[in-house]
This record gives sequence, C-alpha cells and structure tokens, in this order.
Amino acid sequence: MNDPVNRTMLLVDIEKFSDRDDVEQAFLRRMLYDVVDRTMERAGIDETLRLRADQGDSVMEFIDPNVPVPQVLRSVITELPAQLKAVNRMASSAAQMRLRTVVASGFIALDERGIWVGSDLNHACRLLDADLLRAALRERPGDVALCVSQSVHAGIVRHGHLGIPAEDFHEVTLASKNGPLPAWLLGPVPASGQAAAAPGTAAGPTPTPVPDASGERPGPAGGTEAGPSGGGPASNSAPAPAPTPSTQPPAGIHFTGGAPAFGGSLVMGNQHGVSGGRVDGDVVMGSVGGPPRPGRTPDQDAPDTTTPSPDDRHTPGTGEAGPR
Repeated sequence: MNDPVNRTMLLVDIEKFSDRDDVEQAFLRRMLYDVVDRTMERAGIDETLRLRADQGDSVMEFIDPNVPVPQVLRSVITELPAQLKAVNRMASSAAQMRLRTVVASGFIALDERGIWVGSDLNHACRLLDADLLRAALRERPGDVALCVSQSVHAGIVRHGHLGIPAEDFHEVTLASKNGPLPAWLLGPVPASGQAAAAPGTAAGPTPTPVPDASGERPGPAGGTEAGPSGGGPASNSAPAPAPTPSTQPPAGIHFTGGAPAFGGSLVMGNQHGVSGGRVDGDVVMGSVGGPPRPGRTPDQDAPDTTTPSPDDRHTPGTGEAGPR
C-alpha cells in the first residue's frame, strides 16, 4: 500500500438508483459524470488536480490539497444544483436524478489492487449512506442534499467564508453501523432527525414492602424488636406464620408458643387446653417459683398459704388454680 496522502473528498450518490432498469442506470451514470465534471470545471478545478473512484451509483472525487476547500464547497453549494437542474430539464421523468453529496477531508491511500482505502474515507462513506441524509433529500423540494464532516465544518464552514452560508448548516448526529457520527447538514433537518432521543427510564419510587406469608411487613435490616415483656432484642428465629382464614381455630384464648404476659406477670411453663374454666397441666401465674418482679419485695409476691375452701375462687395471678 502506498503512503497515505491528504485529500479533500467529494462524494456524490444518485437517489433510488437501483429502482431503475439497466438502460436508465447507464444513462444516469453518464449524466452523473457530466454534472460532476462541469461543476469542477466551473470551480476552476482541473482534471489533473483530482482523482476519481467509480462506485456504480456514486462517484468519489479526491481533490488535491492545493485546491482551497472553500472553493470546493462553493461549487457544490451553488454550481452543482444548477448543473443538475439543467440536465433534469432535458430528461424524461424516468431519467431525472436527485443527488446526496458529502464533502469531507482526510488521509487516503492506494492499495495493491488500486483501491482507495482509509478510515477517513470510510467515515465519509458512512455519512453518504446515512438514513438522515436520505430523509433530508426526500423531504425537500430541491434535488441536492449536502452534508459536511465535523472537520470541514470546524475548519471552514463556521468561519463564514464568502459564498458559504454558515447559518444554514445544522449540526446532526447520523446513525451508522459503527455508531453515531457527528456531521453538519445544509438546509432544514428532516422530521426524523428532529425527534429527541428517548429519555432514560427515571428511577421510580421506593417500592412498598410486600407482606410475607405471616402478613407482616419486613422491618429494617439489623433492627431490634421488643421481646415478650416489651423490651430487649427479638429472637433470631423467624416468626411463625399466622394460620390462613380457612384453618383459624375457634374463638378463645390460644397459646401457640412464647411467653404471654398478663398485667406485667409472665405465664411460664407448659400450658395446654385452657378452656371451659378447667386447667390441665402445670400453669404458673405471677412470680410464684420465680424471681420477684422489679419494685416489689418477696413478701408482696408470696402466695397465700391459707388453705382455700372448695367454694373459694382464686383470682388469677395470686396463687395456683385448682379444681372447683
């Protein structure tokens, strides 16, 4: 491959070329060559100062760097549409053509097979083939759509040289298979290019905790809950799930585990089937057999040692419950 050389690149493509039959395509190719040659001649760019590469439905002109880029741009903006209009006036509707054009600059090289290669050339070809440039030509009444590369705009267009309307160029981002490409389009941006990018999905509100199987909402991680007497850390074991409505036990007081509290006194030990006024098993209420409650002396919590009569009824929490 030869050493890369710096060139101004002019790419011109015929719209809907593949929709024509062979005879029409051959005619359009001749007309395309004629339009480009006359445009270059009117701009004072001799054939010795440019190289051409034929791409079938398009042509690429690599112009010598000694030719000022503003000179090339002015010819494409004014002379190319005029020459194309003259040709279309004399052609039938089937032989008329519309053109997409790109002006870029960069380094290209000639490989062993005589093919021009280079990343800057690839970039220009992506601009020429972009859907947005196709849409721009489709939506405007004129017959030419022009796009320039970012480097050409930064170095030439934005400075407002004579004959180059910088205010008529609009920054666009063209989609390509290699990702988005920045460029500048002459004339109005097509409707498809004005649509804003879809906004990112906004973060929604914090979801409300969903009750688990026991009907409880999960508490904060690492927190503590009140123990059986209202204080102290909660047990590490998971709470037992509540029975489903279909398996609810009959109305009454049911001890399914833990240590229930009555008026501040603990019910400890094994309790079974407390119902119907009958107590089976060992039921201890109050502080009998255990340590005294805070704030009270042992004498205050001592059970009544008087032997009750069979008819006496014991108040819960003052002694043992016996048979009636």
